[in-house]
Amino acid sequence: MRLQNGKPDVLRTHTCGDVRAADAGREVTLCGWVHTRRDHGDLTFIDLRDRYGITQVVATAKERAEAHAALKDVRAEWVIRVRGTVRARPEGTRNPKLPTGDVELVATSVEVLNPSKTPPFYVNEETPVDETLRWKYRYVDLRRERSRELMRLRHEVVDFIRRYFIDREFWEIETTNLIRGDPTGARDFVVPSRHYPGKFWALPQSPQQLKQILMYGGIDKYFQMARAYRDEDPRSDRVTEHTQLDVEMAFVEREDVMALIEDLYTRIIERFSTKPLMRKPWPRLTFAEAMRRFGSDKPDLRFGMELVDLGGAFPKTAFAVVRDALAKGGTVRAIVVPGKADASRKEIDGWTEVAKGRGAKGLLSFAMAGSEVRSPVAKFLSAEELSAIRSASGARDGDLVLAVADVERVAADAVGRLRQHLGETLGLVDGSKHSAVLIHEFPLVEHTPDGGWTFSHNPFSGPLTPDELRWLDSEPERARSSQYDFALDGRETAGGSIRIYQRSMQERVFKQMGITKEEAAQRFGAILDALDYGAPPTGGFAGGIERICMTLAGTENIRELQAFPKTQTGYDLLLDAPAAITQAELDELGLRVVGKPEQR
Repeated sequence: MRLQNGKPDVLRTHTCGDVRAADAGREVTLCGWVHTRRDHGDLTFIDLRDRYGITQVVATAKERAEAHAALKDVRAEWVIRVRGTVRARPEGTRNPKLPTGDVELVATSVEVLNPSKTPPFYVNEETPVDETLRWKYRYVDLRRERSRELMRLRHEVVDFIRRYFIDREFWEIETTNLIRGDPTGARDFVVPSRHYPGKFWALPQSPQQLKQILMYGGIDKYFQMARAYRDEDPRSDRVTEHTQLDVEMAFVEREDVMALIEDLYTRIIERFSTKPLMRKPWPRLTFAEAMRRFGSDKPDLRFGMELVDLGGAFPKTAFAVVRDALAKGGTVRAIVVPGKADASRKEIDGWTEVAKGRGAKGLLSFAMAGSEVRSPVAKFLSAEELSAIRSASGARDGDLVLAVADVERVAADAVGRLRQHLGETLGLVDGSKHSAVLIHEFPLVEHTPDGGWTFSHNPFSGPLTPDELRWLDSEPERARSSQYDFALDGRETAGGSIRIYQRSMQERVFKQMGITKEEAAQRFGAILDALDYGAPPTGGFAGGIERICMTLAGTENIRELQAFPKTQTGYDLLLDAPAAITQAELDELGLRVVGKPEQR
């Protein structure tokens, strides 16, 4: 605050979104960026912009020569301070698109607070701009309406969530960001320790162990907006660091947490989205049913095209591809693509690559053309088999059947991914609604590529019932867990489980994953010891803040919802990081660089 004639003189009295017709005749002071300038000789207009809106400013050479001269000199993105009098715009010049469109500010003085270079892209136009340029000049990009509104959406969603949990007696507690490393999922980001040479902290992929320990400490209900770090290759909906809503409760069962997830996210969608939910209450599918019907544990229910089983159409087939898959206990999973019997070879080749991307060796296609079933592999099949394919699939004339023959997991996953791809590219998805679904009864453990076993969700997820552990000695894949996931529009949005809270059970699950008692004590000693001191049953979930916001905003790029995004390779263009450190810093940490760092 400055003094003028002995009285306080604030830098601004109003924002650029404040002034209205009721303010006519009032003297106000605005600060902001020059959005546009229109020069009409003795009359100059500018639109002055800040976070709150835009106000038109006008100056005339006849009335205020000094202010007029100053406005003639300013350019786009200059930061200025304008004092003047609010007046109603002349009839016929009002702008109904702006909340301030009924008035304008007649400038009496203009102060340039800071000029600007010509920006690298337009701020006053929502034109496409290369992502790398936007991230490098993020301070310019954030001034654009779309970017600003995405930040506002994120803020309001987080505020809504925070109030939701506080109203329900949850405590917001921050957990540490320097923990013991244990890359049980993605690779850890590691941090060297100056005080403990040769030892390293890790940045948390999730505060999983810490939030369980909070429950063991009697906190009972916890949440936080937790930062999570994963050194993995980013995707359109996954990045190296993100924020997740992290929740844990004591003395709860699976239904308690699933009901909380449904209530919270239903409220978020109804508050912030313009699209309604397809169904309330949400449908619930077991993992087995979701994979059987949709080939996905995060199915998009906004369109049909459910998977069908064609294995029965080949009881004694001579076609080696199908025969060998069935002989190994596999299956033939398929989808019927409506009206695409005339699909080109190029289209089918493209769809084949989608299926191969999920492990399929190839893609079988069968076009229903009148009474004929056309297929590149028709010569290997009998007329009875071709007829059975039509019958088993339920395909009609003009439809196309696409199938994968492989082990159940690969066949269902490949055809499920193809289903989602075709639903989006062929316009089958009903984009006017949101599809929310809860998936539960996941496998407790699953195979690793080397033939061992690992956890399906995380190593602390409890069995669906204690009796499920009986399968671990004979058929581990049959053991079900208490895990549950929430999928929104075909995207995994949140997930959690009821946790193991007895040491003997936790050690039994570790054993199944090939973790000895000694190794478990070293890697998970804190949580195992805590289980010996009266640990209660607990359960919770975590959901990505950026993921729910990107769905609400209708964007496929998760980085749009981050204030300072990195590139797809995790590079920070704004800060030019990661960067080398000095030799003195390396020496202090007891580190040396082996090999020449790759150029970005």
